[in-house]
Amino acid sequence: MAPQLWIMATMSSANINPLHRQRIKGREIIVTEDPRLHLVWIHDRIFIKPIPRCLLSHTFWETYLDRKPESLGDGQSNLRAQDHLRLIPKDIDWASFCRFTSDLNHIADSAVSQSYCFGELRLTRLNLYAPLLLCKFHFEQVALAADELMAVRWVSVWHGCRWLSLLSLIGTVVVAVWFVALWLWMFLDEWVYTARRKLEKRSNKRDGSKC
Repeated sequence: MAPQLWIMATMSSANINPLHRQRIKGREIIVTEDPRLHLVWIHDRIFIKPIPRCLLSHTFWETYLDRKPESLGDGQSNLRAQDHLRLIPKDIDWASFCRFTSDLNHIADSAVSQSYCFGELRLTRLNLYAPLLLCKFHFEQVALAADELMAVRWVSVWHGCRWLSLLSLIGTVVVAVWFVALWLWMFLDEWVYTARRKLEKRSNKRDGSKC
């Protein structure tokens, strides 16, 4: 699903808030071991995966990861929050944390999992787009089951299932077209706004040069 996430979110790793800002936003930090839920949020909760101890080993980086570390929140307040939530091993002190995070800003998005390149993702939006992006439609199962009913000559039931599948397909197409139209409107609106701002800046520069 990661290659299609651009439809629902902006591809920017900058969309990751430090732990102290998560508290400012009123979000409860939920510790999870499922990497698929890492940086996914819903309402007043956000799921964060703890850092495995092996990722804090210099030997592990050199042997397996080609010296490409993962992203961590910097700052002493974030270290305290991570220690309190058991997101990092208990024996990590501030000096060790600073040494480990000193070069993290130079990591390119291509060095991490593709889904993490979009930063924080809203769970309700994922649930809304998932059936469309994963192409998991229940009307296909109904249509296949309806074909089997012909063997026992349940004509009325077969026609009913066929119409149900057809209506489900039409409804899915309508919803898909609506989403595409909505996305195009949002894209064009942002593009027009950006183009207008650039024209205004150019016009202001020309007026300033004439003076």
